[in-house]
Amino acid sequence: MKIKDVMNKSIITCAPGDSIGEAARLLRENHISGMPVVESGKIVGMVSEGDLLKLFESPESSGELWLPSPLEIIEIPIRSIMRLEETKKALENMTVKPVRDIMEKTVHTISQDDTLEEASTKITRYKVNRLPVVEKGKLVGIVARSDIIKGLSTPQE
Repeated sequence: MKIKDVMNKSIITCAPGDSIGEAARLLRENHISGMPVVESGKIVGMVSEGDLLKLFESPESSGELWLPSPLEIIEIPIRSIMRLEETKKALENMTVKPVRDIMEKTVHTISQDDTLEEASTKITRYKVNRLPVVEKGKLVGIVARSDIIKGLSTPQE
């Protein structure tokens, strides 16, 4: 089965200059987890929920176990309130930053005449959830993991 048989031709995209808040809105409203970032008709990146979630990573979190001293137990709630306020301000600033600041710039694409097996191989090799479908440099569709699974489970005639 070919990509053109399962790809989604209704492509939701954003521009690199769009705000992160706008990208988040597009993802939420369209019930998608990622989308191509397009500039002058050319794919320049991909932005996903994962890219947005990375904004919440704390540079302080090392994953190590930390046991507070008795004095720190008193200080922890105060520090937490201060961090919450700092995080709130940071998030407000982040949502106005442009998508280009967080998008994945390496984009793996596929042709509509490629097979589902080729798409599956690319998705697993590059650890991505979707592949833009490109023909002659033009974005013509997108194929997600779920599209491939549907295609593999559809009886062929």
